[in-house]
Amino acid sequence: MNEENYPGVLMRVKAVIADSVVLLVFMIGVTFIFNKFENVNDNLRIAAFLFIFVFYDPIFTSLFGGTIGHKMNGICVRRGSNHERNVIFPLTLIRFITKAFLGWISLLTISGNEERKAIHDYLAGSVVLYEKKT
Repeated sequence: MNEENYPGVLMRVKAVIADSVVLLVFMIGVTFIFNKFENVNDNLRIAAFLFIFVFYDPIFTSLFGGTIGHKMNGICVRRGSNHERNVIFPLTLIRFITKAFLGWISLLTISGNEERKAIHDYLAGSVVLYEKKT
C-alpha cells in the first residue's frame, strides 16, 4: 500500500470532532433516560457517563472497525498485520487510553512514517485506513 491509502491528521481530527458530538448525544440520551426515573443514584449516573466515555471508542473499534466518526469520514481502524481484521478489544482499549492520555501529542508521529501511524497505533498494532469502496 502507498501513503494514499492512509488518512492524514486532518481526516483523523475530523473523526474525533464527529465522535465528540456522538458522545454528547449518547450522554444526553442517558440523562434523558435517567430523568424518567425518580431516584437515580448519582454514582450510577457517573458510572454510566464513564462507561460511555471510556468504552465507546474501544467497543466500536473492535466490533465495527471504527467509531461512528471514523465511519462518517470513510476511515477505519484495522490490525497492522492484517488489514482485513479488526483490532481486538484489549488492544483497542490500550489504544484509546494512550490516545486520551497523550492527546494531540500522539498525532505528531503521523507524518513521520509511511503508514501514517500515531503513537497509539504503534502500541496497539493498529493502522488507520481509508475504507474500501464496495
